[in-house]
Amino acid sequence: MGMIEIHDLTLRFGKRAAVDGLNIRVEAGEIFGLLGPNGAGKTTTIKVLTTLLAPTEGRAEVAGHDVVREEAEVRRAIGYVPQLLSADGALTGYENLMLSAKLYNLPHKTRKGRVREALALMGLEESADRLVRQYSGGMIRRLEIAQSTLHEPRVLFLDEPTTGLDPLGRLAVWERIAQLREAYATTIFFTTHRMEEADEWCSRLAIMNLGKVAAVGTPAELKASIGQADATLNDVFIHYAGNSATPEGRYRDIARERRNARRLG
Repeated sequence: MGMIEIHDLTLRFGKRAAVDGLNIRVEAGEIFGLLGPNGAGKTTTIKVLTTLLAPTEGRAEVAGHDVVREEAEVRRAIGYVPQLLSADGALTGYENLMLSAKLYNLPHKTRKGRVREALALMGLEESADRLVRQYSGGMIRRLEIAQSTLHEPRVLFLDEPTTGLDPLGRLAVWERIAQLREAYATTIFFTTHRMEEADEWCSRLAIMNLGKVAAVGTPAELKASIGQADATLNDVFIHYAGNSATPEGRYRDIARERRNARRLG
């Protein structure tokens, strides 16, 4: 059994299927990327897998637990970093993590040690006592990842984790994610619009289009699948997804990305 199992998953909003008969399997320890144009259903899929939305049809399991019937067990097994800012700028990095440790019900005697360990893993030790509103965008993202992994989840969900970051910030975030995977054998499931980071960091990836999986495989397999010499993931993306997002979806995502960029600085 895979760490994430998605079978014929469908979620409708009225007559529109945001996710339409999705089938994906993610193995333990993978870094799995979900790519697709705006409005393809990526964020909706993550919200189902993190128990924030209930599917209309089909089923999904995370860490061996059904996302509908065993939602409490799923939540204990996962970490989740959403698109929007989740750290409190009026608190220090250390205080944010201690608050998260209490929310995760970590034993009192282990909280300080676990927080210090998370700060070290994310490269935030020297900034632990600074207010988060003084952090750079990359530092905030690393803090949010630290918050979501204090309880050592088996699966970490990241929804466009590098939106609004400069190249150095993106690299720092991904290096820390790779270290996290190595340290705790965490399975990583993330969405992105950045083909270059998917190419570099994904074990495998799926391309979504109009709520369905259009293609799945390793970056090399997907490049080979389109029969084009020296194909890039951009070529693969255009081949399988094209320009299929609705104007409403494009406007919504552009507005969201600009909000994120402003918040992350």
